[in-house]
Amino acid sequence: MSKIGLSMLYSLGEPFHKMIERLPKSEIAYVEIVDDGLHALDSQRVTILKSIRDSYDLKYSVHAPFADINIASPSNQMLDAMLKRLDESMINAQALDAYMWVFHPGSRSGISSFYPGMDWLQNQKTVKTLLRMAENCGLKIAIENVPEPYPFLMKSVDDFSRFFDEIGEDIGIVLDVGHSNINGQTELFLETFTDKIVHMHLSDNNGEADQHLGIGYGTVNWKRITDMIKETSYKGVAVIEAIEHVKESAQRLKHFLG
Repeated sequence: MSKIGLSMLYSLGEPFHKMIERLPKSEIAYVEIVDDGLHALDSQRVTILKSIRDSYDLKYSVHAPFADINIASPSNQMLDAMLKRLDESMINAQALDAYMWVFHPGSRSGISSFYPGMDWLQNQKTVKTLLRMAENCGLKIAIENVPEPYPFLMKSVDDFSRFFDEIGEDIGIVLDVGHSNINGQTELFLETFTDKIVHMHLSDNNGEADQHLGIGYGTVNWKRITDMIKETSYKGVAVIEAIEHVKESAQRLKHFLG
């Protein structure tokens, strides 16, 4: 059975000290820390999180910063700043003994139309750089499918198939079911990338927007999806990324995954 995890995304609007008060109360061993906003990591916060981890036998994954981050940026100066930020995130994740570091692919920019294909090439180049950085940290990283209607470069199964055909690197997928529900491709992702999916984010929505609803509060066919997850013998962590009905979502997921 897949291991159930919980993303602290639902508490991202709270101060860091409020978020860490919630950790022991979640009663879930696998916790994803969002390294962004009010919860951005530094050495002091890492020390606090390690203490809580040891006291309550938690295991952490880390979601890389994503606000104002575009790994396909056409600006070398901006890319340098973003890579520095991402490198710091990896170092802090490694210090937490994180089992996974999740990041988003790049996006098209306001000048992409002037340079056809350049953002796609830059996205690949930056992913290769991130893989080398992760190797230096001894950290496992994976790339997430991202949602419509935003101008991300990698949203569909075809996007990821092209990416894997061209990049020539070994990297796994974080399947975000909320994101894939919007373009109606959750089952296709599970069928196509059985051996590539190493981590999952689970939330619900109305099929039109990335709402991060609780499990069972949108249009995702959870019985079908969890049956497929079990059929693929997925052994990674299924992280609940809802921002409401969190405890109820955990109970429902346990029921579906059996």
